Amino acid sequence: MTQHSRDMSRRRLLFGGAAVGAGVLLAGCTSNEQSPTEAQTKAADGNANAEPGKQVTIGFSAPAADHGWIAAITNNAKAQAAAYSDVTFNIVEAGADAAAQRAALSTLISQKPDVIVLLPHDGKELNSFGLEAMQAGIPVVNLDRAFPDAKAYRLQIKGDNYGMGVSAATFIAEQLKAKGVSNPVIAEIAGIDSLELTQERTKGFNDTLAQHGLKVKNRRAAEFTVDTGQREAAQLLQAEPKIDAIWNHDDDQGIGVLAAISQANRNEFFMVGGAGSKKAMEDILADNTVLKATVTYSPSMASSAISLARLIGQGRGMSDLVELQVPKEIVLASETITKENASDYLKLGF
Repeated sequence: MTQHSRDMSRRRLLFGGAAVGAGVLLAGCTSNEQSPTEAQTKAADGNANAEPGKQVTIGFSAPAADHGWIAAITNNAKAQAAAYSDVTFNIVEAGADAAAQRAALSTLISQKPDVIVLLPHDGKELNSFGLEAMQAGIPVVNLDRAFPDAKAYRLQIKGDNYGMGVSAATFIAEQLKAKGVSNPVIAEIAGIDSLELTQERTKGFNDTLAQHGLKVKNRRAAEFTVDTGQREAAQLLQAEPKIDAIWNHDDDQGIGVLAAISQANRNEFFMVGGAGSKKAMEDILADNTVLKATVTYSPSMASSAISLARLIGQGRGMSDLVELQVPKEIVLASETITKENASDYLKLGF
């Protein structure tokens, strides 16, 4: 292989995961198709790490797909696993809560898969499972909701929750400054407050607003659902007769938030969303609602988790890194999507 060929292979490894994730999102979330598209398969075949190797069984568990982002996580994982001829994919039901997921995962340990990829109901509550699996010699890829103990996972891959807050606050501060708004009323509609990821998002938001001399006047917590988003937004709007900006943590619950805003016939403020759903990006492009931006938290992380779990199971590293093993932690950057760049990101929407 020439140096040019090696360099191209390395470039494909870096960008192949993003391409696979993007394709999976289109297949898994905008249709009922469960298998990978041709583009996904080509992306997987385009680098040295994708060459068939040792057969690997990957156990997988995530909460029920009653939420667009969670549905995309599971669909992405399924499709990515199907792109590899040397991967057997074993989904384990997560149950209704952390205790039920813990019981199901205990059964999975007895089946002795090569690797387990897990998006837990709650990282703190499932930390003991991660420790048990790792002690049993089964590497764990902890997805999204973090285990607090580093010994509970071989790899942790998640979005930048703190960075989401930073990105949202930065956009809001810049917009308010451009509009010449003084003493603005800023509101926040968070997700599930008991989750560390929600707390991290809020901290990033507050820290960054403070750097601009701003702060949140009214904060409410929803539950990442349309109904709770609508409920909390309605109460917020009743409490605040005038608002300048809102950050809503989650684009799925944002459907309910926008419904409440429309019902209240309010439009004196602008809103920033969170995660980067296809619907949110379409609304931003259409520019006919108060939603003017969203900050990314892409479920394509599930595609990457499966690819890296496979390499871990095969004892391989990433071909463009000097190290012989997959890294311990990966945090995806949170990007800001506006009307100016939404068309570029639309293919990544879930």
